[in-house]
Amino acid sequence: MEPPANPGDSPVELELTVENVESALYQLYFDADMEHKNVAQKWLTQAQASTQAWQFCWALLGPDKLPEVQFFGASTLHTKISRHWSDLPTDQHESLRMQLLSHILHFSSGPKMVLTRLCVALASLALNLIPQAWSQPVADMVRAFQPQKPDSKDGSEVTQDPQAHCLTLLELLTVLPEEFQSSRLTQARRAQLREALIGEWSVVCPMLRQLLQSQDSSNQVKEKVLRCLSSWVGLDVPLGESQELVQDCFTALSNPELFDSAVETIVNAISQPDCQRYTDALVNLLPLVLGLHDQLKTAAQDGDMETSHGICRIAVAMGETHSRVLLEQVEHWQEYLALVNMILFCTGIPGHYPVSETTSSLTLTFWYTLQDDILSFEEDKQAVYLQVYRPVYFQLVDVLLHKSHYPSQDEYTAWTTDDKEQFRIYRVDISDTLMYVYEMLGAELLSNLYDRLGRQLMDPQQSAVWQDTEALLFGFQSIAETIDVNYSDVIPGLIGLIPRINISNVMLADTVMYTIGSLAEWLADHPVMLSGILPMVLQGLVKAELSVSSVSTLKRICRECRHDLGPYAQDILTVSQDVLVKEVHKSSQCMWLMQALGFLLSALPMDEILARLHSLITPHVQRLDALAQQEPDPTNKQSIIHILGMLSSLFTTLDINRQVEGLEGVVVVLQQVFTLIQTILSKWLDDSDIVEAVCGIFDKSVRTLLHDFGPMVAQLSEMLGQIYSAFPQASALDLARQMVHIFAGEEQHISNIQCLTEQLTSATLAIFQQGPRDHPDIAESFMHFHAQILKRKPDLYLSDQMDVKALFYCGKHQNLLIIYRGSPRSLTEHFSEVLLSLNRHCPGLLSQWLKETLQTPGFPSNQVSPEQKHTFTQQLLREQTNKRRVKEIVKEFSLLCRGLQGSGYSDY
Repeated sequence: MEPPANPGDSPVELELTVENVESALYQLYFDADMEHKNVAQKWLTQAQASTQAWQFCWALLGPDKLPEVQFFGASTLHTKISRHWSDLPTDQHESLRMQLLSHILHFSSGPKMVLTRLCVALASLALNLIPQAWSQPVADMVRAFQPQKPDSKDGSEVTQDPQAHCLTLLELLTVLPEEFQSSRLTQARRAQLREALIGEWSVVCPMLRQLLQSQDSSNQVKEKVLRCLSSWVGLDVPLGESQELVQDCFTALSNPELFDSAVETIVNAISQPDCQRYTDALVNLLPLVLGLHDQLKTAAQDGDMETSHGICRIAVAMGETHSRVLLEQVEHWQEYLALVNMILFCTGIPGHYPVSETTSSLTLTFWYTLQDDILSFEEDKQAVYLQVYRPVYFQLVDVLLHKSHYPSQDEYTAWTTDDKEQFRIYRVDISDTLMYVYEMLGAELLSNLYDRLGRQLMDPQQSAVWQDTEALLFGFQSIAETIDVNYSDVIPGLIGLIPRINISNVMLADTVMYTIGSLAEWLADHPVMLSGILPMVLQGLVKAELSVSSVSTLKRICRECRHDLGPYAQDILTVSQDVLVKEVHKSSQCMWLMQALGFLLSALPMDEILARLHSLITPHVQRLDALAQQEPDPTNKQSIIHILGMLSSLFTTLDINRQVEGLEGVVVVLQQVFTLIQTILSKWLDDSDIVEAVCGIFDKSVRTLLHDFGPMVAQLSEMLGQIYSAFPQASALDLARQMVHIFAGEEQHISNIQCLTEQLTSATLAIFQQGPRDHPDIAESFMHFHAQILKRKPDLYLSDQMDVKALFYCGKHQNLLIIYRGSPRSLTEHFSEVLLSLNRHCPGLLSQWLKETLQTPGFPSNQVSPEQKHTFTQQLLREQTNKRRVKEIVKEFSLLCRGLQGSGYSDY
């Protein structure tokens, strides 16, 4: 069949016939040209919205049509019923219902996709008619699908397939609650429909139970029953009325073909929050869950991951969703304890996650929930529960540490990158759980870990298994990262044990480093212990494979213990300089290392600081000098950015404001670097990455030196003006903002700041004349820059060189762009208040400004039409007092600008 001559025309221009619809469908499904497909899709969408669709959809469902054509006919029917119901006269509702039922019966043997779509259409029709016009939909549907007698009128017999009819009825009953859940309904209508549907459960439930119990029911029927139940429990049907049916679902777990569906259904049924009202039903289900323990153990032993995973989901759903309710059933405490132990078995299921098991991760949040519920009881009751469950939580710690074990080196090497990443995340989850468990177990937990670590390290046979040592240190680190262990009496012993650990294994060494880092604050209070620990850290620093852990640990120690590192400064600097020159570490770790050295230098005596500072940066300045003489190429660029980044990182943490001589020395160093930077910029001025790195080093220097940066203000102001005039970018504006903040109030620097401000403003306004939407980062930084001027030195606006009117217009323009971007939310709210204030004090000017600004085509977004802009303006101008309403109007317009659905303007 030939496609229509121009399927992109509107339905008015191209006759809506069945033939044309079919041609467009052929084009959509079978044409290889994506442009043709898109045109056909657009035309078909228009066709579905037309009034003729009520008629042509039935023709498309003809038995001689392709399944794809029939599917479109069924989808069109659903679209018309769900979205255009008001178009259909009331007197046609009954005939539509009968016609739909007839077609569903006809398609009961397939195709499945057409049948399902017709069922969804009938479900949508039912939701429009319930309860007034269709009081008992389920009973009528059941009746419609009963086996029929021969037609007495013509003697012919209706073709019967009881299983097909049964499956069709189940499909219909399944999609009815699903269509309810996905439909757009008012709150009152949703409540009315929910009540009506729950009333139908008394018809559905016995039928599902009968089908599930019947030996004549095929697995296909039983699977459909399970899916149907899962759909209805989403309506919060009473568990008290459904418990026998849910109990029957447990028998399906022994059938491999039904296992997955049964698990899904049971989990859905017992995970409904409303279930907590039916305590007796929950207690009756508990033995059935416990009865799965043997099947779980067998599956774990056989490596049957699917079965163990499914049973674990059921146990966790019961234990986690209803933890408090079941804890309160004191007479059943043994059953709930058995369930907790069953979940503990799931946590410790054999195998390495995620390669040979994926079950244990499902259980971790359960332990949070149980602990929270136990600790929420009043003190007397809590004491009883703690007596029962503290031993379980100590067992849990053992299980978690065991599950955190790395596999053997050969096995781990064979894992995929994705497996390793999942295992890393899994260990983070275990770490979080251990930290949380500390709240219940307290200092006894640390003592337990310390005793075990001591026994391992003293026993050569035990210490040979590095995974055991690593797991215990991992446990310590998990707790010490977030819990204040300064008063723990086992930390001194732990610090004494750590040097005994052989860190030849990389993964063990990593954990040793992180453990030391987590104890940095404790070391600051006990500096005498540094002598035993620092050599291990420096030993790790020279190994590339320990880069992240060793550098981050040294940084933490230098930050927390800087005032006690004098005796070790030479060793730290020597090793650090060596690894920097040899490029042992990646760029980001080099930045961290320079930050660490900044902390270290800050605490040294003044006569040492300058000498050590020169010694530290001289090799890098020399390298920068060599690069500055070379012609630009990508390799040189990365090296320049790397060195500038290291110097910037150093100045980030170099805090020597307490020592005037030191400040002067740093300024001298910067002046030496400044000359090199000028040479670099002469060759790289149009490279945003280089310029950003240059601005970064001076930004950090200004923040560190504050007013003592004064001798360089003139040079830097001139350079910034040159940079920005040649190649505007946000980093230059951000640096200028810092200079305004610090120096705008100082008389000797005001002329430089004035000149710089005029240059930056003039260049930026020139950009904005071409359209600020193309430079959102510059626009935002420019606004921050001028906000700083308004705070620190508004007199700068008195200059004849400053176009204040253009600047104000630019600010208003940016206001709308912030609303358009909609992020961050706090900024949008602030600008809503700006608009409200303008409307309150100068509504005429606001109206004029909005009209002038929004008439620009495509501004602030191509997503909004002129009518929608007009609506926004009118709604905004009506509100002069209601701050909340203005925020809502702005939010709606912001969503509309970004093409997001759910907007109140979407009808235009």
